[in-house]
Amino acid sequence: MLIVLSGLPGTGKTTIGKALVVRLSAAYVRVDEIEHALRHYPGFADDVGAAGYAVAFAVAASNLKLGNPVVADGVNPVPESREGWRAVARAVVGVRLVEVEVVCSDEAEHRRRVEGRAPDIHGFTLPTWASVVSHDYVPWTEPRLIVDTAIVSVSDAVALIETQLVAMAAQGQTSR
Repeated sequence: MLIVLSGLPGTGKTTIGKALVVRLSAAYVRVDEIEHALRHYPGFADDVGAAGYAVAFAVAASNLKLGNPVVADGVNPVPESREGWRAVARAVVGVRLVEVEVVCSDEAEHRRRVEGRAPDIHGFTLPTWASVVSHDYVPWTEPRLIVDTAIVSVSDAVALIETQLVAMAAQGQTSR
């Protein structure tokens, strides 16, 4: 299975992702970690472009081919990045894909999270609230599971995602 967590910074993707990884004994592919590593590699500097996502897709595909469940954590702000994950799932026979958009509908809470968090990647610069609200994030048009962390806890979010996985398995669904 491939679970893709998408959404603006500070909505709770990483917190949910880490909980899912523990619960499912899954591989964890975090775009922030990959992009941070690339930025510190000679020749990339601040302009990693789509390279971070390309590496994330490859790492996820590699794990899926080995039969490992994968939790992917990234903003996925544009249809192209979302389609990239779908292509990964389609390329590996039998992979179930769950796309999750993580939102925080309470703007004050979202801002508090963004402004109050500490980096969990050494040397990583966290986004500011101004950068989050001005982020180029194309609204979704595709079906997905929406998890609103303003109204559900981390454990409830994990349970919702697991319920989606069970429903897909019962229906024999794989990736689109």
